Amino acid sequence: MNRHERQAIGGNEAKLEYGDGDFRVVRPGTFVRCGVTGQPIALDQLRYWNIERQEPYASVEAKMQRMAETAST
Repeated sequence: MNRHERQAIGGNEAKLEYGDGDFRVVRPGTFVRCGVTGQPIALDQLRYWNIERQEPYASVEAKMQRMAETAST
């Protein structure tokens, strides 16, 4: 499977609104997808996101990758 295929980790994909230090559930679900890798992230495992881009990240490495991409544009 590659990062563009959509395989759920069980349940439905949630829609969240990301804030400073927390997030609000807009549409209930059990996971969100990393904005860089497309990897599903269980809500209880979600630790990294960008408020301005409203984008979740699966790891600190994914967040750093996105920051490097946006710094170069």
